[in-house]
Amino acid sequence: MSHDPYGQGASFPLTIAPTGGIQESAGQRKIEESIRIILGTQYGERVMRPTFGCNLKRLLFAPNSLQTANLARHYIEDGLQTWERRIEVMNVTVTNDLVNAALIIAIDYRIRATQDEHSLIYPYYLEQPQP
Repeated sequence: MSHDPYGQGASFPLTIAPTGGIQESAGQRKIEESIRIILGTQYGERVMRPTFGCNLKRLLFAPNSLQTANLARHYIEDGLQTWERRIEVMNVTVTNDLVNAALIIAIDYRIRATQDEHSLIYPYYLEQPQP
């Protein structure tokens, strides 16, 4: 029996497989889904894990500024380091998209077990005050 460094389990978002059961994912896709779950989970949303996530939603109404981008980068690095032990985060870049009122998050990471390097782009849309 070989060890799968990526893991496998229910896909995210949860979907029904063509066979009628729960769709599963494995490999690199499973790690990417885990990263997206961490980025999309606010502290306190998981009852048994109150510090799970990366606190990114705290910035939802923040101005689309360099300070907000830097704080987002800090939250992301901290959350991934704490909750996704299968990867080593090599770089997190957060840029301001002023046209779409978003933070564009680019994460470069290495899977520890295989040393494979990957990148993930995650847009985070900020709520802007209405005129």
